[in-house]
Amino acid sequence: MDPTPVAVHAHTPILRAGVMALLRGQAAIETVPVERWQDADVLVVAHDHLRISDLRGLREKMPEFAKPIVLVVQDLRESQLLGAVECGVRAVVPMSQATGDRLIHTINAVVGGAGEIPAKLIGPLLDQVHTLHDKVLRPNGLTSSGLTPREINVLILLAEGKDTAEVAEALWYSERTVKNIIQGMISRLNLRNRAHAVAYAARVGAI
Repeated sequence: MDPTPVAVHAHTPILRAGVMALLRGQAAIETVPVERWQDADVLVVAHDHLRISDLRGLREKMPEFAKPIVLVVQDLRESQLLGAVECGVRAVVPMSQATGDRLIHTINAVVGGAGEIPAKLIGPLLDQVHTLHDKVLRPNGLTSSGLTPREINVLILLAEGKDTAEVAEALWYSERTVKNIIQGMISRLNLRNRAHAVAYAARVGAI
């Protein structure tokens, strides 16, 4: 199996050197210069005392980098968890536990689509998601998928192969209302067409 290309970013040279030393010589890893981040499948970011603005600034410098981030951090506050996830973090490794084997295991996990965070942080992260739903999404008529209940109802029927008239009849809407719901959703979420909207809803688990 080909080695996984990994780029390393750290806010101090000595910290970057330490992470690079842990990865050096690992057959499963190919380190690439951070300037070649486009070639990496995983970005390892190392910070001692993280600020979410650091991650946001990094993503602004790498606007097209959509690969997972493994965060090696000494101090991560519970209030920072959701912000880190929004910036692309898929795994958190405490600096005190950052051995070469642990990093390889975590990198392989995120490449395979998994996520890893310390068990003690799972509860606080779920609390933050719950708060986001109750304080932000629900008051604006949205679900965690970014879709409204009305949009989900329409998409369920579209996924069953119904046309506009059949959807309108099933939901007791006018055809104009159904068309407006679909067009508003496509525009807001930058989707291409109805089929793309149905595929999006399926991917995020809304239908």
